[in-house]
Amino acid sequence: MALSDAKLKSMLKGHDDKIPRKIADRDGLSVLWRNTGKISFMYRYRFLGKQQNVTLGTYTGTDIGMSLADARRKADQCRAWLEEGRNPSNALKFIKDERQRPVTVRDALEYWLTNYADEKHVNTRQHRMQLNKWVYPRIGDLSLADCETHHWLDVFDAYRKSAPVACGYCFQICKQALKYCRVRRYAISNALDDLTINDVGKKQGKRDRILTPAEIRDIWVWAKSHPLHSYYANLVRLLISFGARTQELRLSEINEWDLNSFIWVVPAKNSKTKKKITRPIPEQCRSLIMDMIEQAKSLNSSYLLGELKSPEAVSQYGRMLWKNFEHSEAWTLHDLRRSFATHLNNEGVAPHVVEIILGHALQGAMAHYIHTDRLPEQKQALELWQTVIATWCNVDEK
Repeated sequence: MALSDAKLKSMLKGHDDKIPRKIADRDGLSVLWRNTGKISFMYRYRFLGKQQNVTLGTYTGTDIGMSLADARRKADQCRAWLEEGRNPSNALKFIKDERQRPVTVRDALEYWLTNYADEKHVNTRQHRMQLNKWVYPRIGDLSLADCETHHWLDVFDAYRKSAPVACGYCFQICKQALKYCRVRRYAISNALDDLTINDVGKKQGKRDRILTPAEIRDIWVWAKSHPLHSYYANLVRLLISFGARTQELRLSEINEWDLNSFIWVVPAKNSKTKKKITRPIPEQCRSLIMDMIEQAKSLNSSYLLGELKSPEAVSQYGRMLWKNFEHSEAWTLHDLRRSFATHLNNEGVAPHVVEIILGHALQGAMAHYIHTDRLPEQKQALELWQTVIATWCNVDEK
């Protein structure tokens, strides 16, 4: 017969036997009842073929001890650990050690950043800025095991008021970090498991801004009118020419550009997909690239654009650039990439070639059968694109 709170309270008086009595509850849970009145919750289980027992806590009949309901919940957790192939005794010891030497929220997030994100992500600088500004000042020094869902919500509720999309992004990286720590058994927290982006912030909407030929002409003519050392003019011109991601050019170094084979190889470390991207340099861009390399060398810089600017500075400049041209609808630097792809497709370039130029992972059957860079097809497409731009601008490209 299952135990009850009333029965446990009556047992606190003790008994007359010298040998402790063992009284079963249910599902492997029982109590060890000593003649002094001490009552210990025990969980009995079989692991690797051996019968084992683990003490879950002590019943005192007060808030200080473990209640019957708490003991049953902990027994349920033990069964879950068994299903995962874990020994409940070891798992409970791990949690106890964690509380004695607590892993803080900051420790857990930095563990993920150092051991995972620094290698797998290209924007960990932004991750750290968000965490340093919003998470660490509020809950960074709290023990992760004691940091409950409402503590996290206090952080995200404050963040959401100023930047709901950025808040949703921050939530995603925190949730991923806690899962990583849990899988690696570094620290255990399920505080964010039941939350979604919509609970704490806002998902970034998919943009569909495509610049018109007239708008691209405005930008292209503006970029060409600037002197060679103009950082943003060169950046914009190359973004339009290659459909590259901003970070690929912002981080691009001179040694990526082979002027013998006229090939640009984006190293895996600078690629969002963590795979190198190989693009041919179209004939119409070669003199520009050579001049930029000479200019960078004269500045003693290893970067093609002559210096390394922060992603925040570049992004902010790009967000405001459309106003210079008095365009009717806002656009960002990333919209140049989408426009590149759209207009190339409109010119009849095969979709898989456009995807390769963009550095996207091919989908479906193409992922299985296309394992080359298709450089001749890329070159033809990129030179066609230069011709299209020249037609829009009504000028001859050199």
